[in-house]
Amino acid sequence: MSEQRTVAVIGLGIMGGPMAANLVRAGHDVIGYNRSREKVDALVAQGGRGAGSVAEAVTGADVVLTMLPDSPDVEGVAGDLLANARPGALWIDASTIRPDVAARLNGAATERGIRMVDAPVSGGEAGAVEGSLSIMVGGTAEDVEAARPVLDAVGSTIVHVGPAGSGQTVKAANQLIVAGTIQLVAEALVFLDAHGVDAEAAVEVLAGGLAGNRILDRKAAGMIAGDYTPGFRVDLHHKDLGIVTSAAREAGVAIPLGAVVAQLMGALRARGHGSLDHSALRLLVEELSGLK
Repeated sequence: MSEQRTVAVIGLGIMGGPMAANLVRAGHDVIGYNRSREKVDALVAQGGRGAGSVAEAVTGADVVLTMLPDSPDVEGVAGDLLANARPGALWIDASTIRPDVAARLNGAATERGIRMVDAPVSGGEAGAVEGSLSIMVGGTAEDVEAARPVLDAVGSTIVHVGPAGSGQTVKAANQLIVAGTIQLVAEALVFLDAHGVDAEAAVEVLAGGLAGNRILDRKAAGMIAGDYTPGFRVDLHHKDLGIVTSAAREAGVAIPLGAVVAQLMGALRARGHGSLDHSALRLLVEELSGLK
């Protein structure tokens, strides 16, 4: 295909693995690296290639896509990435990290002759598998356009939101809304149960009205069933809400409801539920209600 690229994917976890698989299906030459080898082997089984290090993965790649858990993880691979990627290569960081870190890494990449965009995603594991992620992209207009053939393979909504770091700022706002919505859905479900209402029937009608939202569509069934298999872990959302509260404080913006939800997510994690899906906020509502 005319837009075929050699794409190195660093980080093949819950999100990165399906994204790499979709890049393979789109016809790109994908080489993946992950600290745990079984994830690399899974990509190879799907038609990709494996690498034994970051340096090996990025050498000769047209595009490098990183999907890692936190700012220190991205900073940790940046040295090998920038030292071994070819001049003119494009680095797409799809991780969710601090906006200031994204801007700083962009500057470091520019100094090495490497283009970079910050392109965090929303849609969770389901969106990654379906290739329907919403992607908020920060960087120059030229670099964002260069990234589109790759981003089109993993997402359905791709929007240039501003200069370097802007994608991460929009992602922080996304995580604020998502956490707050999950909390309200959790409270509503516990409230419905306490009154003996059929929760599935209630969700059907709520989802069709003004209260309708993606959390009801994608998370309510699991919350009703008590299935908190992680699509997005509490640990990661706790990290993201730390980014939100810190960035809001730096900007002098009050986020009173967001601050409360950040505390609730932290409390859920402190109770040992960090590896569960973030929809497990329902467990905390039940506990606060004396039901657990």
